[in-house]
Amino acid sequence: MKKVTDEEIMLAIAAGKLELMTILFERYHVRMYNFFNKMVHNKMVSEDLTQDVFIKVIKYRTSYNQGNFAAWIYTIARNIFSNHYQKTKKERAIIIDDDKLESDKETVSESKQEELDHLQKALLKLSNSDRELIVMHRFQEIKYEQIAQIIGSTENAVKVKVHRAIKKLKEIYFQKEI
Repeated sequence: MKKVTDEEIMLAIAAGKLELMTILFERYHVRMYNFFNKMVHNKMVSEDLTQDVFIKVIKYRTSYNQGNFAAWIYTIARNIFSNHYQKTKKERAIIIDDDKLESDKETVSESKQEELDHLQKALLKLSNSDRELIVMHRFQEIKYEQIAQIIGSTENAVKVKVHRAIKKLKEIYFQKEI
């Protein structure tokens, strides 16, 4: 049996079959949550932002133009993150430690946790655009081509930007104190 693509489901949703939204939610809610959690480092905020993504998908379903669904939903996620970032600009200097890498704690040993915490601190030191590229490419495993669609760039430019962002992350990571 042929697997129905995300694009086919989204077209049906745009045509009024809202009950199919559960399929897209099942396919993308964890990815959206992990994207936001890496970006904002706060479990509750990540849950709220994830919910906002699916509300926007339903709200703007008729504007879906048959393109790559993953690129479309990540574009919505980026816009929601950007709005959130602007609203909380003054509060971002305070980092809430109890949410750090919550989703990764079950799969890593105690000795690895310190390294992950250090990596998370280094990641938070990057600019939003650099952090976003690393999160999408390394943590979300989104291909360069899709990232290019999401951010409105070329695949080669994305490769260069990701490479530079990783280089910056390495420099920050290997500093004695972050």
